[in-house]
Amino acid sequence: MSSSNTISHEIADILRDEILRQRYLSGDRFPSERDLAARFDASRGAVREALSQLEQLGLIHTQPGGARVQSVNAASLAVLGPLMALDEHLDPLLVDQFLQTFAVLTAMTTKNAINGASPEQLIQLQQLVVELASQSDDFEAMQPRWRELLEAMSTIADNLVVRLISNDLKAQFVAQMMKLGVRPDLKKGSIDRLLTTLRVSINERDGELAGEAMQKHFEELREAVGEAIRFKAEVSYKAPRRA
Repeated sequence: MSSSNTISHEIADILRDEILRQRYLSGDRFPSERDLAARFDASRGAVREALSQLEQLGLIHTQPGGARVQSVNAASLAVLGPLMALDEHLDPLLVDQFLQTFAVLTAMTTKNAINGASPEQLIQLQQLVVELASQSDDFEAMQPRWRELLEAMSTIADNLVVRLISNDLKAQFVAQMMKLGVRPDLKKGSIDRLLTTLRVSINERDGELAGEAMQKHFEELREAVGEAIRFKAEVSYKAPRRA
């Protein structure tokens, strides 16, 4: 990556976070290229590229006379990760909305994958579920296996739109959860019930049952994650502050 591209990305990241923090409000006129170039001691070309990146995110709209800030509601999915990373504490509402959305996508993908899988693909899914079961008492160790299972389900279901959305959501959400040390205390019995139901569903090619099990699992996960976020926030609040 060239120096100019590096600078433009750095500028874009700073301005993106300022918009998300509402330093600039929807409808506000954005600073000009000249003003931004002076502020960041950068070339007009680097600033122009940064503004292009913000426009691709849906955070600004360039028009004659300059750029104006767009509502975050009009932004692309790519701002989810930066939104979650704005503060050292996760936004419980944002996390819950993510899990609700991801639950629907996962349940649908699971149902379609099992109903449409070939005999060979069903064997593959069974093997992945067995491998997951062997690590059901370790949340972090399970994550790569979960990703592998969900990716296999997505490939079999062959829904490109769902795969692209899910990939973006997973990449941004899971990484931020791990980074902030949020570890949901999902009971082993709950995970074991899910995996048992998945094994039965795969054996009987019952996608409906598997989809319902996934939906229920995410409802339990939402509660566990919410508790983990609240606990982490309380611990952080009670911790003595450095002078």
